[in-house]
Parts: sequence; C-alpha cells; structure tokens
Amino acid sequence: MTRTLITGANKGLGLETARQLTAAGHTVYLGCRDLDRGRYAAAQIGATAVQVDVTDEISAVAAARLIAGEGGLDVMVNNAGIAPEWHADGTVTGAHELTAKLMEQTFATNVFGAVRMLHAFLPLLAQSPAPVVVNVSSGLASLDRATTPGAPGYGYPGVAYPASKTALNMVTVQFAKAFPMIRINAVEPGFTATDLNGAAGHQSVEQGAEIIVKMAQLGPGGPTGGFFSATGPLAW
Repeated sequence: MTRTLITGANKGLGLETARQLTAAGHTVYLGCRDLDRGRYAAAQIGATAVQVDVTDEISAVAAARLIAGEGGLDVMVNNAGIAPEWHADGTVTGAHELTAKLMEQTFATNVFGAVRMLHAFLPLLAQSPAPVVVNVSSGLASLDRATTPGAPGYGYPGVAYPASKTALNMVTVQFAKAFPMIRINAVEPGFTATDLNGAAGHQSVEQGAEIIVKMAQLGPGGPTGGFFSATGPLAW
C-alpha cells in the first residue's frame, strides 16, 4: 500500500492528482487548509482529508503526527502554491510595481511552505521502502527559458512567482543530494486552467496532472534531483 499526501489538494491540480493516484491504488491524503472543503472533495474520490496549512509550523507537525499514526508516508506532493501577482483583469505585477511584501507573501507558501513540509515529513519518508517527493514547480522557473528570446514564458513580466519556483527548484536539487534514498524531483505541469490563474490556462487539469502523477509513482531506480515536464527533462 502506497500512502500519499498532496498539499493544496481540495481543488485544481491537487485534486486531480489525488483522483488519479487514488484510481492507481494509492491511499491518498488531501492536505487542505479548510477541513470541511477537504472532506467534501475527498469524499468524491475516495481519499482522506487532512488539515494542514503549509505556512504554519504547528499545522505541519500535527499533520505529520496524524499520518504517522495512520501507518506512515511513502509519497509527498508539494502542490500548494499561490500567485498573488496575477490579477482578475489579466494583468500581472511586474518589476516596476514589485514590492518586498509581495515577494514575502509568495515565498511564504511556494518555498518556505514546501521546506516546512519536507522538514516535518522527512522522518516518515525515510522509513518508506520507496520514498518519493514531487515539488510542483513551473516552466516560468526556468532561467534557460527566461533568458532565451522566443522560449515559452520569455515574455512573462512577473517576478515573485517565477522567482519562488526557481527557489523551489534549488530546494529540490539540494534535498535530492542530501537524501539520496528519496526520489525528489520538480515538475512543470504546464499552463493549466485553475483558480490560481483565473482559469486562463490552455490545458485541462487532467493534462496538467499527468507529469505529477507519473513522478509520484517512481520506483527506487527512478531519477532524482531533476526538473521534468510531460515531454521530458527541462533545462534549469
């Protein structure tokens, strides 16, 4: 039995990833800030809701204790993320308007939240025979793309969200080196229509979840410390 925790999982990519992994035979825990919403979503797919706010240390530790009592954890998907630089009218806060407060807000969830979850759950993952961590990143994190005219995302003006995901990529690399027994990778799901971007994405959650689900099912011989999309490895 593979036990899997997915943060930010009561809707969007997180919920679709949970649905697909549940169908694949995983015992899935939907990590969500609002437990009532989580329970409603979990009931639709045969999963279990767990209250966890990735920006709160006490919440992360409590979730780890609860899941430890349920038998441990094999897979963790750090999916919870925010993009406050994206606005309902389609505009994006770029470098000219960027504030440190916006950067702090974005990093609190997208980077510090993932590190907080890793710190809380690494003892459980270390006990698994085939532990896996999937960090949900973005193609906007790629410095190669950001510096190559014409590449996907080259013209994106935002700073906070791409920077947070680039930082998450470095977290992925360094943790993968520190814990070689755990498959730890970052993934680019593609521009998926979710609440995060006001449903502006051009692909479905089913398509976006494909690479997350694939990497969540890695065996001990799978890659680690990499950055992947549905079409293969991506340049950092």
